[in-house]
Amino acid sequence: MEKLVNPLAAALTVRDLSVTFTGGGREVTAVRNIDLDVARGEFVALLGESGSGKSVTARAIMGLTDEYTRVDASVLSVSGTNILSLSEEQRRLMRGERMSLVLQDALSALNPVMTIGRQIGELFIVHRKATRKQARASAIELLALVGIPAPGSRVDDYPHQFSGGMRQRILIAMAIALEPEMLIADEPTTALDVTVQAQILDLLGGLRDQLGMGILLITHDLGVVMEVADRLAVMYAGRIVEQGDADTVLDLPAHPYTQALLRSVPEAAVKGERLLTIPGSPPNPATTPSGCSFNPRCHMAIDICSTARPPLVEVALGRASACHRSEEMLHELVS
Repeated sequence: MEKLVNPLAAALTVRDLSVTFTGGGREVTAVRNIDLDVARGEFVALLGESGSGKSVTARAIMGLTDEYTRVDASVLSVSGTNILSLSEEQRRLMRGERMSLVLQDALSALNPVMTIGRQIGELFIVHRKATRKQARASAIELLALVGIPAPGSRVDDYPHQFSGGMRQRILIAMAIALEPEMLIADEPTTALDVTVQAQILDLLGGLRDQLGMGILLITHDLGVVMEVADRLAVMYAGRIVEQGDADTVLDLPAHPYTQALLRSVPEAAVKGERLLTIPGSPPNPATTPSGCSFNPRCHMAIDICSTARPPLVEVALGRASACHRSEEMLHELVS
């Protein structure tokens, strides 16, 4: 049975989030002043190359940072609860209960010497004060929910006895066990083949509908975005450079980086034209160029791009872009 939720209710609200690494007398800011919103029942994709700050953003939201990491934000809330005001113990209890994280490497994330049933069951014992028998029964129900065959017998198996796709399903089962309002999936399909990847995405979409939770999907894969995302935020060098309705952004990109990503994908390339690549590589967070961070790699860069950093501003209803030439880009694409 699907949960009845207000589709406009906020699952996640982030304002002015920055993440800085400290050590050796230096400070390096990996995520800079980002805003994110995810509504209940919504699939939002955070897209970018490796090193853009996507996973750092996820860990900062979840509170999974170490003593050498400083997280600053004006607003960081899950379903209206201000995470910034919570103690570490309160935040720990919130993880799993109100918000949850699915990591990309299931084999590393799971305990190799504990059965799957015990690992899932611990959530119910800690958060719901369930007995061992009740926790085991709940684990079997969850394994069935995420499509594990013969869950009653497989509940006593260990992680190495499952395939990569099945292990990913188990991680998802653990993440949704307590029916959180907000789920962050960090590259959940990266190591899987195309068929299994599609199955995992279908599973996440079905669970989103059934449980009414918001999902923030972190990915570098445009194909994944095209498959499931309702809205899209594009990240580059620690900043959000474009965001809006996923279909609209992919059809009419308002930032050269988004456009370059699309042109580098075979399925999205213009027939008869040579497949384009983005020259160079993303900047080191410690040596981010002045002006627009993308300007050294941008085919549309002009003089102002190297001196003035463009703010993220609305370029159309529900659309925002951080580029001095966004309006020009949209005009050319529409005309």
